Amino acid sequence: MQEAHAHAAVLDAGHTTTTGLNHRKLLMWTFLASECLFFGSLIATYMSYRGRSLVGPYPAEVFDIPFTSVSTFVLLMSSLMMVLALAAIQRGDQRRAAIWLMATALLGSLFLGGQYYEFTTFYREGLAINGQPFWLPWSLFSTTFFVLTGFHGTHVTIGVIWLLSLWIQVVRGELKQEHSLHIEIAGLYWHFVDVVWIVIFTAVYLLHG
Repeated sequence: MQEAHAHAAVLDAGHTTTTGLNHRKLLMWTFLASECLFFGSLIATYMSYRGRSLVGPYPAEVFDIPFTSVSTFVLLMSSLMMVLALAAIQRGDQRRAAIWLMATALLGSLFLGGQYYEFTTFYREGLAINGQPFWLPWSLFSTTFFVLTGFHGTHVTIGVIWLLSLWIQVVRGELKQEHSLHIEIAGLYWHFVDVVWIVIFTAVYLLHG
């Protein structure tokens, strides 16, 4: 067992860059840096057009802060599950790693369900308030809101699919302690998605006035 771990360590060392990071981890950090610019531009666009919409409904009319706060808490808890999954696989505990990976994916799916419910509710609220669906063509607010939160939801969906694929590998015994980097890289992506949502929740929901 020790020889296998030593061999894996040698392989990992052979794939490091001049920064000392594994090349796959460095690639993920580079990707996340580009994603920061992407989401930064979407958030800046939303903030710059905030309060300029001439057609309702407006944020105060449709936002349900307590409900979204619960969804935010669910997503934050999923980050904790991700940390536990990584710790488990690094200890060689595949059973617990599978449990925590599934828990992370389920919490992410629960968040997506909450977002779907919120979107459909906003759509109905638009019909009730002004006879028009609260959707992309109708106002600056709805356009920038749905583009920003929709892209984030897409990233969460990708993350859930990624987590489920890792869970399958762990259950099949294909992903072991020496392959913990796979889960670590997925964890970087998942934590990034969570941090981005905290920024969105603060900028869009809490500062909607």
